[in-house]
Order: sequence, then C-alpha cells, then structure tokens
Amino acid sequence: MPTAALQENLYERLMNLPENWVGEIIGGQLYTQPRPAKPHALVCSSLEIEIGAAFQKGRGGPGGWWIIVEPEIHFIRDMEIAVPDLAGWRRERLPSLAGDHRFEIVPDWVCEILSPSTAKKDRVVKMPTYARYGVPYLWLVDPTARTLEAFALEHGRWTVIGLFADEADVAIPPFQEISLALGELWVETGTDDR
Repeated sequence: MPTAALQENLYERLMNLPENWVGEIIGGQLYTQPRPAKPHALVCSSLEIEIGAAFQKGRGGPGGWWIIVEPEIHFIRDMEIAVPDLAGWRRERLPSLAGDHRFEIVPDWVCEILSPSTAKKDRVVKMPTYARYGVPYLWLVDPTARTLEAFALEHGRWTVIGLFADEADVAIPPFQEISLALGELWVETGTDDR
C-alpha cells in the first residue's frame, strides 16, 4: 500500500477529476475513464430499472435491497475506491443511505458493464479487488458480445454460476426471483464505444 501522503494526493486527484470522468483508486493506482458510451449506459439503466423495481421497490419481487448506479465504494477509507457500474446492498446490512457520497459497507452484488477500454481493468484489477473484500456476487455484462457472466465468491475465489448470451431469459443469483430478458438489454453498437 502507498504511503498516506501519496494516498492523499491520489484522492485529491480523484476528487478534482472533470465532472464527465469516473475515477477509482485500486492497488495504489488512480484509474480514470470518461463516462460510458450509449450502449453501455443503456444496459446499466435497463438493469437498474429491472432489478431496482423488483428488489429495491418491491414491484414484482421481494424488495429489501438498495440498487445504486456508480456508487463510490471505499473498501478502506480513501485507500481502495471502486466505482462499479451497479451495486446492490441488502437493507439489513445497509439500513440507511444517510451520510455523504461514500459507501463504506461492502456491497452484496456488483455489476460491471464491459467496454473495449474498461474490460481488461474490470477483469484483471477489479475482480480480484471485489474478491479480496468479500463481495458475494459479481456480474460482467458485455453489450458488444451480448453476454452476461455471473460469478459467486466461494472460499475467496470467483466461481462461474452462469454464462448467458443473446436473447436468453435468465434468473441469476442473487436476483433469481425475477427473470431478465437479455435481448431487451442489447442495441446495435458502433466502434466508438468506451
């Protein structure tokens, strides 16, 4: 881990990023990227609507969750900061959303939506970070390949619990009480996607 002074400098740089950029500090390194392209944003908002309605609002599902778009998760205050595309917390673990923008309780689920510029970081840097801090479920969604990979954490390692593609209707933990129509997530993508 970097020294406190270096970490403070990284956090200061993160906080000073332009509004249209996303930053994360993982393993003592600052990662930045612009806001996502339209196919990425569509998948994110569609999943938030489907999962959020059932699991946050209790409409057609059990409720009992918070589903948040791009939360700033502080695994160790200001030392490891990740911003997944989506994350979810069971309300018994995170009863209130009071406080500032920081989430300091490990989520119960994270979802990363892959793009050409972020796929490597999502797989090589962020997946091990999520495992290290005990996130129980992880989804990787690729709008270009039209796939959803679902993982569960078992004994500190990711285990594949499902690989889905194209137009499949799927029920995936931790949200197996609802069926997601994957075909509704995909749009034609261009070559300029983030």
